[in-house]
Amino acid sequence: MPSGSSPDASAASSSSADWPAQAADTIERVVGSVRDRTTGPAISVARWLVYGTFALLVGTIVAVLLAIAAVRALDAYLPSSLVGDDHAWAAHLIVGTCFTLVGMLLWSRRAARAD
Repeated sequence: MPSGSSPDASAASSSSADWPAQAADTIERVVGSVRDRTTGPAISVARWLVYGTFALLVGTIVAVLLAIAAVRALDAYLPSSLVGDDHAWAAHLIVGTCFTLVGMLLWSRRAARAD
């Protein structure tokens, strides 16, 4: 060991020489932490929005197609002796009544709004 240097001085000079790497590691750690806290939830929200919109669109299309199929099936299979030769009005009445009853049931089970 040289006569004028001590172990503390050599440790201080090596840590002071390593400060750019320490600063870069600190910056990288802070930026990574901020990124994890911001982009993680943002990606999750965006994913829920996309899948929710897709499910809403597909659900709406399926509901409309099922309603059309129900009207057409009722129109084809209702007996003429019961409703006459034109079955369309009865088919619409039956499907409309089903939708009304389901709507009334859902309306009765709604939660009261807290003021």
